[in-house]
Amino acid sequence: MELFTQIVQQFINGLSLGGIYALIALGYTMVYGIVKLINFAHGDILMVGAYISYFVLTTFGFNPWSLAAAFLLAVVGSVLLGVSIEATCYRPLRNSPRINALITAIGVSIFLENLPRVFPFIGSDYRNLAVPAFFDNITFGDITIIPIKLITLVVTLVLMGLLILVVDYSKSGKAMRAVSYDMGASALMGISVNRTVSFTFALGSALAGAGGVLYILNFPQLDTYMGIMPGLKAFVAAVLGGIGSIPGAMVGGLILGLAETFTTGFISSDLTGAVVFGILILILMFKPSGIMGVHTKEKV
Repeated sequence: MELFTQIVQQFINGLSLGGIYALIALGYTMVYGIVKLINFAHGDILMVGAYISYFVLTTFGFNPWSLAAAFLLAVVGSVLLGVSIEATCYRPLRNSPRINALITAIGVSIFLENLPRVFPFIGSDYRNLAVPAFFDNITFGDITIIPIKLITLVVTLVLMGLLILVVDYSKSGKAMRAVSYDMGASALMGISVNRTVSFTFALGSALAGAGGVLYILNFPQLDTYMGIMPGLKAFVAAVLGGIGSIPGAMVGGLILGLAETFTTGFISSDLTGAVVFGILILILMFKPSGIMGVHTKEKV
């Protein structure tokens, strides 16, 4: 019975963590689906969203209004940052070789990680966020559920559901799908490619900012390098699910979260990195297109 209890608790923790990875992975997969770019600065947008929410919550305290304001400002700030990065750094390189944009993405990532460290109100020190227990733990027999884990899972599922509605049924979502299929033909049909790409970056950055808020509520320690590992793991999740596939990013994130928490709970926390990147190696070896990705052939 004790083993069953541990399995259920780790399953809930894994879904919560996997939901955060899925939110970040969606940004990777949407951008790649549109402009075939791996935006390695995406994890650092999570860091920016986390810091925005941290300053709001430490200034105004924890209450429903400050949490809502922190969430909103983190999303808005992340959207503005993501759209600005696309317009100034990636758009001029859109017709250049892909390696140019990839190197630029790595440079933007390093820039975002180190620039805030020169400001006194941020600095290079770790910061801890004192997260109060808003609700009592929920118990079902021997199973104890931490409310913030459940809230994180619910919020991530709601955000993913909203994203599907936007992509499948909105005019901008239809433009995104058209541009991802054929950018040149979409431009000839009157679709503004620049506006569509900016909208894609805005959506992905909004999800990263929301993920940043949820991340520090679950792991309340911040520094300017905090986005590196979640960003890399979310990239693994995107590849696992099938880079360019929105449902695949969701599935990949949840699988990766479960793999990480079960490794921590039943084997060793020292091996979580090995398991995560071992999954990446295996998926590239045996199914490079990912779980829900489509294998395509390119003419050379």
